[in-house]
Amino acid sequence: MSGLTSARDAALPADNAPGMGRRRRFWRDPSATEITVVLLLTILVLFGMVYPAIYIFYGSVKVAGGVLADTAGFTFENYVRIFQSGFGQFVVNSLFICITATLISTAVSVSAAYAFSRFVFRGKRLLFGAILFGQMFPWIVLVNPLFVLFARGGLTNSYAGMIFCYVAISIPFSVYMLTGYLATVPKDLDEAAIIDGASRLQIVWRIIFPVMMPGIVATATYAFLLCWTEYLFALAFLTKPDMKTLPLGLYQFFGDDSVDWGAVMAASAVTTLPTLILFLPLQSKLSAGLTAGAVK
Repeated sequence: MSGLTSARDAALPADNAPGMGRRRRFWRDPSATEITVVLLLTILVLFGMVYPAIYIFYGSVKVAGGVLADTAGFTFENYVRIFQSGFGQFVVNSLFICITATLISTAVSVSAAYAFSRFVFRGKRLLFGAILFGQMFPWIVLVNPLFVLFARGGLTNSYAGMIFCYVAISIPFSVYMLTGYLATVPKDLDEAAIIDGASRLQIVWRIIFPVMMPGIVATATYAFLLCWTEYLFALAFLTKPDMKTLPLGLYQFFGDDSVDWGAVMAASAVTTLPTLILFLPLQSKLSAGLTAGAVK
């Protein structure tokens, strides 16, 4: 009996210890009113998130004038018209620039995050803070210096210039996110691989890379979407029509005196589809990576 009493006392929460007062934590089932309120708020939030997408796809197939027109009927004429105007070239430009920039940014960020997570060296905190400072820097300040630099180096109206620019702006947050994710990976994996004779490159590629795949997917998604929707640098550095990206191509349907809403809706729908096709299959890994990075 005395043994059971001792075990019960040990299992008691710290609030029951002498001097801790009478505070207790308890859980009660939510009332019907609370459940109803939560469900209504959830439906309201979901409606707010889904309604813009439905509005865009509906407007893209409306006849003559898009969703604002009074005419009935559906057609794909808006899609045909935007591709006849050269919108397909904008899709190709954006896909090539954004995918290349994302691959380079992710590879560099994984290497940098591994160094910050596993090695101790002089100036580590200062260097990490400098990288994060790049995330806080307003981009508009960089437009003029970068334009002069790109003009002298022949990088305006080129894929290389835009890829360089997008890699630079996506690396700071990617390094921060992957460093936090790597902190959740035990260093015992590295030590066991070193004992087995593996090099650092083999450890990163064959051990660390598969383990941190959810974090890499989340980081790559962030970098791709950042580049996919970027407008300011593309407007400054791309002036040739055949080099423009999707945000610039979408803007051309907004005239000075009128707006082709049917074309705008169709172009918006086309802009959304590649991101869904690329990242919807990776949704499970994406959510896991975002959660782990947020915890650290």
